Amino acid sequence: MMSGLEAALAGASSPSWSQRVRAGHDLASFADVPEAAEALVGLLLDVGDTAVTRQTAEALVRVGTVAAVRLIALAVAEADDHQADWIQTGVQDALVRTDGLPDLATVCGQLAQDPEATVRRGAAELSAWADDTRR
Repeated sequence: MMSGLEAALAGASSPSWSQRVRAGHDLASFADVPEAAEALVGLLLDVGDTAVTRQTAEALVRVGTVAAVRLIALAVAEADDHQADWIQTGVQDALVRTDGLPDLATVCGQLAQDPEATVRRGAAELSAWADDTRR
């Protein structure tokens, strides 16, 4: 029998967009596990369906750990304009329902010190999105 992590990892490569969305939600709490992190970045940059991108971004913001937000920052740095728009929408979806959410700006501040330039660049973009949402 598969564990929850194994099942979610299998779902991340499903041809079904709804299974990939579920995988993004299920994997978000495993953002610090290398296999899950790789799958989550792939879901954030999903070329098959924008719902996968949007809902995975929202799930990661809701988790709000440095590991989870770091994956969004990595994806933002790699995303094309279309993907970045849907990542931003997912981030903003999570931020408008801020009941109990970690402070994204604080986490982005921590990521501003990340050794990887792509993470720092993506975190700066995320921080700007968070500022726009608060206005």
